[in-house]
Amino acid sequence: MFRQTMFRQTAAEVPAAASYARKRNAYRRRAGALQGSGPARGERAVKPPAVVRKAVFPVAGLDTALLSATKAATKEMPTVVDKPLIHYAVEEAIAAGIREMIFVTRRHKRAIEDHFDMAYELEATLAGQSRDAELSAMQRLFPPDVRYLYVRQHDYSGVGSALTCARPLVGDEPFALILADELIDGRTPAIAQLIECFNTMQQPVVGVYRAEAGDPAPDFLRTGSAYRERTHHVVRFVREGGSAAGEFIPAGRYILNASVFPHLERVRAAGAEAHGLHDALQALLAEEPLLACEIDGERFSCATKLGLLKATVHFGLKHPEVARAFRELIGRVGAAPQRAVAAPPRRGVRQLNGE
Repeated sequence: MFRQTMFRQTAAEVPAAASYARKRNAYRRRAGALQGSGPARGERAVKPPAVVRKAVFPVAGLDTALLSATKAATKEMPTVVDKPLIHYAVEEAIAAGIREMIFVTRRHKRAIEDHFDMAYELEATLAGQSRDAELSAMQRLFPPDVRYLYVRQHDYSGVGSALTCARPLVGDEPFALILADELIDGRTPAIAQLIECFNTMQQPVVGVYRAEAGDPAPDFLRTGSAYRERTHHVVRFVREGGSAAGEFIPAGRYILNASVFPHLERVRAAGAEAHGLHDALQALLAEEPLLACEIDGERFSCATKLGLLKATVHFGLKHPEVARAFRELIGRVGAAPQRAVAAPPRRGVRQLNGE
């Protein structure tokens, strides 16, 4: 209707600039277009928004921070109460609606593949013993529409290198990147918060938190204007020997798209593999915006011994089976040193410290 109205106008009624623009428009010059073979300007197909369906888990690390516990076991498999770290990460992705899990592994990492493989004998045993709760917990790992894929990383040289290995499985779709040793407990799954931000803005997102004094972080972020509450425009990544309290630090959660892969290749060629991901994202900033989304939740860096202990206490106090007894145990342990200080030593009893 719009085009028919325009073509009924006389030359005197159409401004000269508009008439020139129509002549220069190749779409309008085509005879087929003028006859209505193509969609009208307001009816052209709109590209549907991209949907995050895949998650990448880089699990090929050398596991040196938790030695000797990780000498023969991978750092993603230590348990927090009754589930390994990688289990928490996959549950987070499933709860966010992601249905394709891509693990970048290496040799000696078969425990992860075995964990997410179906154990028919174990399930049959649990069913025969009427242990329905444990059976349901295992079966939740295998919704019928969830796929588990694996690719090998032959030479571990950072997260950026792992993403390059996953590229054939990711394709051109946007994807989530989850570092399993960063455990986050939030009312809304951490990666779901980033997906909501990505769906709204259709731009890559880095999950961040505000650093506290002593938080370990190789990089932190400088941000600019805020798009909305808890969402900021990333200006640059900074690596200056640590961060200060209150600055934004990556939280091991990202929503990225295929535009990052060319930059990863250039960074790798330049020999900066150790920090490849953030170097690539810094280069990406020259081409498109990058958002920083403050994650609402409590975060535990389980790549460190203290972080793993904190996570165990936190989730132990929330566990429906052991929370009450565990709280009482912590109370007794906390009170024991106070009693030892308050009680004077008895005469004639040799102290353990030699006094």
